[in-house]
Amino acid sequence: MMLAGVCEAPGRFAALERAMPSEVPEGWELCDVAAIGICGTDYHIFEGKHPFLDYPRVIGHELSCHVRGGPRDGELCVVNPYLSCGSCRACRRGRPNCCSRIEVLGVHRDGGMCARIAVPSANLYPATGLDAGAAAMVEFLAIGAHAVARSGVGPGDLALVAGAGPIGLGSALFARLAGAEVHLADLSPARLAAAQRVFGFERLHQPGPEMLSGPLAEGFDTVFDATGSAASIEAGISYLAHGGTLVLVSVVKGRIGVEDAEFHKREARIIGSRNALKPDFERVMAAMRAGEVPVAGIATERLRLSELPARLPALAAARDDIIKVLVTP
Repeated sequence: MMLAGVCEAPGRFAALERAMPSEVPEGWELCDVAAIGICGTDYHIFEGKHPFLDYPRVIGHELSCHVRGGPRDGELCVVNPYLSCGSCRACRRGRPNCCSRIEVLGVHRDGGMCARIAVPSANLYPATGLDAGAAAMVEFLAIGAHAVARSGVGPGDLALVAGAGPIGLGSALFARLAGAEVHLADLSPARLAAAQRVFGFERLHQPGPEMLSGPLAEGFDTVFDATGSAASIEAGISYLAHGGTLVLVSVVKGRIGVEDAEFHKREARIIGSRNALKPDFERVMAAMRAGEVPVAGIATERLRLSELPARLPALAAARDDIIKVLVTP
């Protein structure tokens, strides 16, 4: 039985209660899943497009849960789904988010699209002041918060976020909170409309060279790519101001390339941003408690786990119209 991603149906809980406690290692907790968010990774897994995944797999990495047993019994927590080895060079240097042997719940090992799961205690962050739905949204927003922290973007900077899906919206939100003037570009009018309606973004664009005119003629100080498109990533350099930074938030399967002359004449930087760190999770929760995150508007739809198998194909097909689907067991 896999300890992270224990996926058990409610009818089997009696047997699970007898078997699991002795199988949970020291430093791990058994938790009842409270809410699960569906993200682009889950849709890519469903469509067979994720570059780091072996099938079969139980999906679900955007999780909130209630700890079962012990001194934290009943506590609502946010789950950090990135299980790091603790011993590789990245981990030793305080970067477990890019551990060389990382295992992500719902990707490298079974995730939380189930009723009960076991995870390391250190990966459970108290969701003080949040409800289960908000707590399940922390992880995807933390990815954007981490990208912003990696970028160094701040007051007075011009920032472009390419891709107005959930990860792009999170990146845009925390870039705005960092003081940058944020612009969003997406091919989907529905996504841009949601960015304006829910998050209040006004500087919205269809991708293309016509963006670089007027006060934007010299380009953007920072470009965040959250499209999942190799073509978009390759075009990102052309939107950078000289001295600018391209932050790759999304991941694509395959090779990407840039024109070396364009890269060098700008003395540009390209930064990869993977997953998130504990301070990023804490930053998101603090922003939620401060009312800086439009939690109610983000949850486009809520459904029960029993409904998901029948609904998932339609949700995947209509994801331009969806910010976040929340699932409860």
